[in-house]
Amino acid sequence: MSLTSLKSGAEYLRQILRAPIYEVATLTPLQTMPRLSERLNNQVQIKREDRQPVHSFKLRGAYNMVANLTEEQKQAGVIAASAGNHAQGMAFSGTKLDISTTIVMPKTTPDIKVDAVRAFGGTVVLHGNNFDEAKAEAERLSELHGYTFVPPFDHPLVIAGQGTIGMEMIQQNGNLDYIFVPVGGGGLAAGVSVLVKQLMPNIKVIAVEPEDSACLKAALDAGHPVTLDQVSMFADGVAVKQIGSETFRLCNENIDGHITVSSDEICAAVKDIFEDTRAIAEPSGALALAGLKKFAEQNELKDKKLSTILSGANTNFHGLRYVSERCELGEKREGLLAVTIPERPGAFFEFCNIIGGRAVTEFNYRYNDDEQANIFVGVRLHEGQVELDSIINDLQQGGYPVVDLSDDEMAKLHIRYMVGGKPKTPIKERLYSFEFPEYPGALVNFLSTLGTHWNISLFNYRNHGADYGRVLCGFELTEGDIERFSRHLDELGYGYKDESENPSYRFFLS
Repeated sequence: MSLTSLKSGAEYLRQILRAPIYEVATLTPLQTMPRLSERLNNQVQIKREDRQPVHSFKLRGAYNMVANLTEEQKQAGVIAASAGNHAQGMAFSGTKLDISTTIVMPKTTPDIKVDAVRAFGGTVVLHGNNFDEAKAEAERLSELHGYTFVPPFDHPLVIAGQGTIGMEMIQQNGNLDYIFVPVGGGGLAAGVSVLVKQLMPNIKVIAVEPEDSACLKAALDAGHPVTLDQVSMFADGVAVKQIGSETFRLCNENIDGHITVSSDEICAAVKDIFEDTRAIAEPSGALALAGLKKFAEQNELKDKKLSTILSGANTNFHGLRYVSERCELGEKREGLLAVTIPERPGAFFEFCNIIGGRAVTEFNYRYNDDEQANIFVGVRLHEGQVELDSIINDLQQGGYPVVDLSDDEMAKLHIRYMVGGKPKTPIKERLYSFEFPEYPGALVNFLSTLGTHWNISLFNYRNHGADYGRVLCGFELTEGDIERFSRHLDELGYGYKDESENPSYRFFLS
């Protein structure tokens, strides 16, 4: 089945109805979330795709395509590139249909995911340091051995398999007002939206993406798929640089709205899911719920029937440390402030009196000079931004200069762990943040590319059990160094951002 033969909504509906996915997949429940429903004043239901045999919806699309191959294609075997849920869905499908299945995975893939694919019966080939390199190798092996390449999202049969979720949802609750769908490559959003618009067009389908991996938004703005320069790996299940051509066509025709959410909002949604269902979603699995919450608040929805999809639960357990740290910020239940206080006896006591009976979650201070000190403060909030604005106003009225760092990513990720260190003498320093792939030699590669040319003046590394680490690094650079330094950054190939003007850096480290 070719992508060039664009299919009508009616043709997709037939493909979805004929999909043989229940030979392997489970009809998952559409579960009410009572606590969140009460909090939002809307009925909220969540589709439990974490209950599939491979703990994600990807099994549906993978099996639908593999099952529809010709006997000759099945005999030759299939191949895919994936670092996560598509890989497990493919391995499970191949074993069920007695088809040889090869999965090319990046060398950076955690052992837990590699072991899961092997346990489901797939042959794993570790190649490259990212998905693009793994995909190129899978395509090469496909040509070499005659395997059929099964893409993770951009194929009509894969899209139709994912569309079966939409069919189940409207059968389970025919009175839904909204369905919120996560978007990575767009297969799930395309399948669900085309199904819903064929059968119940009154239900609004809203696409949800991370703010820093919004390939659908970029395509909608441009009118065609475009390639993002870089994507965040936090919600790795949706970290896609370019949406598929067919998935974009269907989303563009059928979705009713689009919203993006922050990593902190995703973390808060992971907590909401756990509190209502005791399920632990992976970040991409909680993405759509984060969008539901934000959309409901922005549009002041009341007494509506809202539904979403828990798309996967193949989380790295150690990554929950990051989620736990950030979920309070995502719910606006914690505020982070940089406050300047005079360096004299009693000043800290006066500051605490202004804060009042509120719980201080964090307080970082180090003596700097005889005049004043900059302190990093976390405060527990019960009334969100309104309460934080009140605290800031009280501090300013009390004569304390204050800056709100609650939305400052660098402050939340690095500065709070580094407060108190400043160079004794002024230096010409520029600050950069990096995302490091977690594979042997990544740090050595970094240092050999940059560290031998320029003096590193600051270094902080953070990893939360994910496939990547976060690095904050300062370099002594003159104006004449910038152009050559930038070329070396591009050669390095890691995602980076210039943080030299960041206010939390100015307060605590420069």
